[in-house]
Amino acid sequence: MKLLLDSFWRALAYLLMPRVIGLSLLPLLIAGGLTLGWAYFFWDAAYASVRDALESWGLVEAGLKWVESMMGPHFRAMIVVLILIALVAPLVIVASLLLVALFMTPAIVSLVAERRFPALERRRGAAFWQSTLWSLGATVLALLAIFATLPLWLIPGAVLIVPPLIWGWLTARVMSFDVLAEHASRDERRVLIAGHRWQLLLLGVVTGFLGAAPTLIWAVSALALVLAPLMVAATVWLYTLVFAFSSLWFAHYLLAALHELRASATTAGVVVEAGPPPVEPLPDGMGPL
Repeated sequence: MKLLLDSFWRALAYLLMPRVIGLSLLPLLIAGGLTLGWAYFFWDAAYASVRDALESWGLVEAGLKWVESMMGPHFRAMIVVLILIALVAPLVIVASLLLVALFMTPAIVSLVAERRFPALERRRGAAFWQSTLWSLGATVLALLAIFATLPLWLIPGAVLIVPPLIWGWLTARVMSFDVLAEHASRDERRVLIAGHRWQLLLLGVVTGFLGAAPTLIWAVSALALVLAPLMVAATVWLYTLVFAFSSLWFAHYLLAALHELRASATTAGVVVEAGPPPVEPLPDGMGPL
């Protein structure tokens, strides 16, 4: 628990560093550009398709008319937007996570290693293609889980629990592998992931619930249909920040755990380059960490 909390506040401090903010611009621009492009070209067509699909089902149409008689004529439009957002959200979240993992995580790991663990040996236990395949495989499983659990979202409150748990699992899988790919050997990576399985899952789940915060903006967009495409694009920025923080949190936690693993191996008589105890200044000269 001490390591979890220590890495948490370090991640918060690093998130405010100009270098980290600069690193977030590329995935933000790519994901934001793709989202805005989709909204510009396909929002109206997608909206019409979802509305036509609802109206083609007699029972659903009857239910909508009954609810409209009590809640007003705008209820139908709000429901259509919410359904459309629910279908698009998984793709936006996955795109944001993968872009952060691709463009930010390697640089963030290097930043944390340089400032806290300059003597930590890079044993390169996984190549780039292995990390990519790992991330894609986990992403496919997460998307399948999302669409398989869509009926559960109709249960009151389930939409606030089920998706964050799935995104948390995905974040833990992707970030754990990517953070350790450069510095840990294959055996060290397996030992750390197995030994810290529940802590890493907890990190991912907390991140998953933080990532659920942008859904508040999505709910607002249902009440402001004209601004809905811009609202969808704005959430990309929040998703990028959440996953950037996640990357920092995993980097601080796992590199510290790797340092301790090698230090304990040295104490036990195994020759491992653990390096000196980590000491670093806070950003902007705020003192030692």
